[in-house]
Amino acid sequence: MAEWIKPKRLQPGDRIGIVSPSYWMPEENLRSAVNYLESIGFNLVLGDSNQLRNNIYAGTPQQRADDLMSMFADPSIDAIFCARGGYGGNRVLPLLDYDVIRSNPKIFMGFSDITGYLSSIAQQSKLVCFHGPMLANFVKNQHAYNERTMWNVLSGEDNIEVTDDPKCQAKTLKTGRATGELWGGNLSLLNERLGTHDQIDTNDKILLIEEVGEKFYAFDRMLLHIKRSGSLDSVKGIIFGEMTEMGDTKIPFGKDTDDIILDVCSELDIPIISNFPCGHGDLMATLPIGHQVELVADETNSKILIPESPVT
Repeated sequence: MAEWIKPKRLQPGDRIGIVSPSYWMPEENLRSAVNYLESIGFNLVLGDSNQLRNNIYAGTPQQRADDLMSMFADPSIDAIFCARGGYGGNRVLPLLDYDVIRSNPKIFMGFSDITGYLSSIAQQSKLVCFHGPMLANFVKNQHAYNERTMWNVLSGEDNIEVTDDPKCQAKTLKTGRATGELWGGNLSLLNERLGTHDQIDTNDKILLIEEVGEKFYAFDRMLLHIKRSGSLDSVKGIIFGEMTEMGDTKIPFGKDTDDIILDVCSELDIPIISNFPCGHGDLMATLPIGHQVELVADETNSKILIPESPVT
């Protein structure tokens, strides 16, 4: 089996390529985020996809794939951040050259529907990727938490502790400690991959799950499907990110997201936390996909430890 590849650490002055591999971002929002990231010491390079429009997408699948590949192939680019998420990565992923990505490792970061890219790149290129903030997170509310955790995780230091925040306090649903590679992301995309060659191997892994804008019954259905697929049989622990815009139907479902998690996962004797700042809220921790972490779920204190740096 190929060795895992760590990208180079992030440093002030690095050139960061910005891509829009799914939906396009309004020009005003894009410029606001660019200005902020430049103000904290980065040099930003906007890829072609940021100016392309193909209905809701930032260009055709081939145009988006070409833009992402050009960023990986360009030796002057130190890291790649996504502008925003949105449906459509499933048409781009088959067009990527994972050998080129493997030969040109660099930080690649995003969340939401971008988790499809994170998983495929990690699976096929053995490159550690990062579930973390996108430019959309830096448009209006430049939270110190997002910037601080990003620097901590991407700095090259060992023994990193990623905690929650008073504005987004994690809940311990099942106590315990567990160590394993971190995998997962958006629940809809985890379901989408079941039964395909892109399905995530969850055995002995720490699983990250987050979602946005779903009805409680739909969240219940997707989580049950994950369980019945066998994907939870051998997981070491589960981190549920902050879930926003989750709603009910006219006739109440009778359970919120935590109730559903406890119901579906009642038989699992593993640590489980919810509402960790790695979902669709304003606070977004940076976490390494495909890399060893330790989940600590105490009654009053939940955190994620990264003993060895995920970057070089």
